[in-house]
Amino acid sequence: MTPDPPVTPDIRLLEVDGEVTLLIDGHQAMQAWERDLMIASADILCGHGTTFLEVGLGLGLSAMHIARHPRTRRHVVVEKHQRVIDLFTAQHPDVPPALEIVHADFFQYVETLEPSALDGIFFDPWLPRHEALDEALWARVMPLVIRALRPGGAFVPFFTTRPELKWPFYQYFETVTVTKRPFAAYGTTEYTPGAAGQAYLQCFLTP
Repeated sequence: MTPDPPVTPDIRLLEVDGEVTLLIDGHQAMQAWERDLMIASADILCGHGTTFLEVGLGLGLSAMHIARHPRTRRHVVVEKHQRVIDLFTAQHPDVPPALEIVHADFFQYVETLEPSALDGIFFDPWLPRHEALDEALWARVMPLVIRALRPGGAFVPFFTTRPELKWPFYQYFETVTVTKRPFAAYGTTEYTPGAAGQAYLQCFLTP
């Protein structure tokens, strides 16, 4: 029996009353108010070397900042959905020469990464709930992530609004730094506990 083809999600860029939202299957995957947090996270990453990988393109806020950073020599962004890439390309026809965008599923792409090839990984993909909570998936993927990082390499996941280390990443690292930053979201934002508050930027480091 032939398996059903994968379902392509509905992906739209919504711009209403000055608010910019990337929607995936009706969920707010990313909004433009995150810019300051994404830039702060990107700067943390760029403090650890010159060669980086980013998982999830979103609106491209961190991708553009990392690629333009004076220390960056190469920045590869892995994005699962071609529609997200197309939306980004339409908004940014000219990208920095350090930036390369790869259309791939990171959970397969990670198997191709060379050992100790990266100074840092910025991890901010939109994940369906069944993947985000799949313990067996993370148990396979995270050792490959760590293998791809050089000694002293950084793994920076998406920000959190809770003062607690992010699962499952804390299980795989011995050292983590946490930086607190204020945020101001849109009134329509659904993925924060309020329209304003504190965000926590976590940077996990390899020995």
